[in-house]
Amino acid sequence: MNKIKPFLHKGTRDFLPDEVAQRNYIFETIKTIFHRYGFVAIETPAIERLEILTGKYGEEGDQLLFKILNSGDYLQKVVWNTLKTEDENGETISYKKLTPKISEKGLRYDLTVPLARYVVMHQEELIFPFRRYHIGPVWRADRPGKGRFQEFYQCDADIIGTTSLLCELDLTQMILDVFKSLNMKVKIKLNHRKIIESIADNLGIKAQMNKVLIIIDKFDKIGMQGVRETLEKEAILSTAKLNKLMKVLSIKSLNELKKILGPDEIGKKGIEDLEFLMKNIPSDSIEFDITLARGLDYYTGCIFEVVSTDHPIGSILGGGRYHNLTEVFGGKDMSGVGISFGIERIFEIMSACNLFPTLNANHTKVLIINSDDKDFEKSLELLKELRQQGIPSEYYPTNAKLEKQMKYANAKKIAYVVFMSGENLGVNEIILKNMETGVQENINKSLLKEKIK
Repeated sequence: MNKIKPFLHKGTRDFLPDEVAQRNYIFETIKTIFHRYGFVAIETPAIERLEILTGKYGEEGDQLLFKILNSGDYLQKVVWNTLKTEDENGETISYKKLTPKISEKGLRYDLTVPLARYVVMHQEELIFPFRRYHIGPVWRADRPGKGRFQEFYQCDADIIGTTSLLCELDLTQMILDVFKSLNMKVKIKLNHRKIIESIADNLGIKAQMNKVLIIIDKFDKIGMQGVRETLEKEAILSTAKLNKLMKVLSIKSLNELKKILGPDEIGKKGIEDLEFLMKNIPSDSIEFDITLARGLDYYTGCIFEVVSTDHPIGSILGGGRYHNLTEVFGGKDMSGVGISFGIERIFEIMSACNLFPTLNANHTKVLIINSDDKDFEKSLELLKELRQQGIPSEYYPTNAKLEKQMKYANAKKIAYVVFMSGENLGVNEIILKNMETGVQENINKSLLKEKIK
């Protein structure tokens, strides 16, 4: 067999046991808050049909979907017959025409579109408003970078089946509770898609707005000057319209925005929604950000982002209101609002800022020393008893030198070591050593559970 040098696909990672323990700490902290707010867990497949995924994230998002090749001899049946410059009608064959022939499914891009599909398929079995959370991996064929991966976890919470703005309020309060529990200092940024729509109408750039939003969405990375230079380079807007847009993007308050939008009803609704939220959330925790765009096509109302105030790394949470996502799958009156925690960036911030409590990835509490063959049956009997009593235990697998076995116990931070043999031991006696204090004593094995606790 040929030897293969081990390596990881770009944008993916392995996690060591201590790192897994830290990530699980984040997951469990968030789950606890989710349960406190009445959310229930669901699961959906990692694989979805491409027609479920495509067209929901914009053209840029569609290009980042991981597609799965169909099973079987697709090369012979499809590719060799379609790799021509033109089809039978003389039209140029593009990748969009070829893809359905070789790939019918893909890896999920996020947890929200699968949720919309799930809700429509199970609407007769669910109780509305439906409050769900979902923690799982998603995949995007994006260029890997700091805090950005091709495989990563999302931690979502959504409320489906009501248009009440109290849901947005509930989610923002829950966001603050989660980050307080993680000892992270954050700021919630708010904007509204109706405000963006009103601005587009006001400036006469509605036709170009989708392309403009993709660029504005990178504001936190490239800044105001970067946005301007990119728009100039792309030649999306005239100089006059570009100057007006830059002036709008410099607005810092809703009062300033009101003066520009005037009596426009669409913009007025967006401003009223944001004023309600900002009135009911501590002012030092939330701010209006006109540059917040959230590039995903399905948002229609309030949009959220959260950033760390201690460790700048970009957005660590995103979300918003979507009115018509379920309609694509035949759902009616299924407005929803949701948020998604960026676990990878949260993990990076907590590591950099030393925010994790002391955690031990190892669960073993007792190690039984392997001394000699005559104690083998007694050791296995004690091991079975300990495990049945709910005490995580191990029996060292070989009769190695005592020094090696003790080094193993110390490396794994095992609390207690048990010796089955020794001088002056009775039939049912063992030696128990507390690895933290170094104290060891002869005890009856029936008292072991009590001593350990």
